[in-house]
Amino acid sequence: MDDKTSAKRFVIPPNENGGRVALLFLLFLVALYAFYSMGLTGMAMVCAIPVTVIYIFVAFRFKMFTFWTLFVLNYFITFLSRYGYLPIPISIVNELFEIILLAIAIIDAKMFIEARFLNVMLIALLTWCGFCTLEVFNDVCGLGIDIGAWYTGARLMAFQLMYAFLVCTIYISNPRKIRQFVFAWACLSIFAALWAWKQKNLGFTSAEKAFLVYAARTHMVNGVVRYFSVFSDAANFGCNMAASAVCFYVVGLTSRIRKDKIFFLLAGVACTWAMFSSGTRTAIFCMIAGFMVYIVLSKSFKIAVPLAVVFGLLVFMLAFTTIGNGNSMIRRMRSAFNKNDASAGVRDINKTAIKKYIVDAPFGIGIGIGYENVPANNKFRKLSTIPPDSEYVFIWVHTGTVGITVFVIITCIMLLGACWIVFFQLKNNSLRGIGGALCSAFTAIQLGGYGNQILMQFPNVLLFYGGLSLVFLLPSIEQAYTEEENKRYALQEERKRLREEKKRVPKH
Repeated sequence: MDDKTSAKRFVIPPNENGGRVALLFLLFLVALYAFYSMGLTGMAMVCAIPVTVIYIFVAFRFKMFTFWTLFVLNYFITFLSRYGYLPIPISIVNELFEIILLAIAIIDAKMFIEARFLNVMLIALLTWCGFCTLEVFNDVCGLGIDIGAWYTGARLMAFQLMYAFLVCTIYISNPRKIRQFVFAWACLSIFAALWAWKQKNLGFTSAEKAFLVYAARTHMVNGVVRYFSVFSDAANFGCNMAASAVCFYVVGLTSRIRKDKIFFLLAGVACTWAMFSSGTRTAIFCMIAGFMVYIVLSKSFKIAVPLAVVFGLLVFMLAFTTIGNGNSMIRRMRSAFNKNDASAGVRDINKTAIKKYIVDAPFGIGIGIGYENVPANNKFRKLSTIPPDSEYVFIWVHTGTVGITVFVIITCIMLLGACWIVFFQLKNNSLRGIGGALCSAFTAIQLGGYGNQILMQFPNVLLFYGGLSLVFLLPSIEQAYTEEENKRYALQEERKRLREEKKRVPKH
């Protein structure tokens, strides 16, 4: 063996992956520093960067897969957080997906240009987001401007509404996708109802038992357990199920396709049972309000009269009789009609106290300001510690009389604009049913937000604000929807004809 051959044996080959190894080592060092400075949450955020990069690549390739991932994650995000599967704040995960979807739409210029989001709902939401942006300068408590605290509150109170509107408007853009949106919503709602059944009949998981220990005061009332399924709490679960039930009943009643009719009516029944299992008294009023809106929008005595009679009898039964008192959940719902209820009395006392202090803060105590920020000797300390018990009261406290007035006005504008489309512009009965269902569900959840602090909770914003945004798209897709519906109806009738012919064939 010569010297050259011997030398070759000891030459170290160049490392082709040296750059990647160095990058991963650098990322590892950054993760260690994040763990040292911010704890496990910071480390998890850094370690998620490679996964995020890979997912962004996949997201650009499969756009609708990304949307449906957001849709499902939005529904189960509180459930996953309860089990510790999300090491970062749950709202950040949801917001990240929405921003990725909007970035995809902006990069894909054609997709963004063709989106039909220039309507009154956009103007209303821009007004609300603009007002909440100006709230960053609200320093009525004399604590200085805290941009971080303001943004945390503003993105939950305002910006997530805009995200939901834009994402749904851009990605749910044709008849098939709108049907998929409502169908996916129904499937998730059925799962939530089944999980509540599981909690009631098979028991709670360890994580759910831990939650009940923390929330025993509101979830175990007079020995009756209020079930919460995959939601943040029983109030959120009950109001969501009530509003969802209204949506599915209306879609089922107005659909021409038999299998859709059966599926959505069964979904409505499941949500109704789930509503009662939550023990949320506001939920019954949510359902009644939703159906009242649809009775007006239906423009049909065949639909309006039976619905009015059924829910009139339901209200009469709960308010003036003792029918069903053997069931603890019905007794709980019946207490909603008790004017002397202790819970309602406490809320009235809280509202009276808020009125007294809010006079000196017409723009509220500021978005992102809470009891942990306001010192004990501050004039507005009382406002920061009074339990709001309602999303509308929460907005009132933090944005003042001016803010809640703006919010009510923009909400009415959005709802009335959508109702105008359903009542005057849509001709197709089943499409009008979808539009009416989404308007009715939006009304129902707003009433839930008036009675409980659930309006901005997951998964309500994407479902109800996103759902309402779809109503503004319906006139532009009505012709395509009618054509697709006629094809599905013709196929249904052909299958029915073939079955009847098969029955008439004599058996040998």
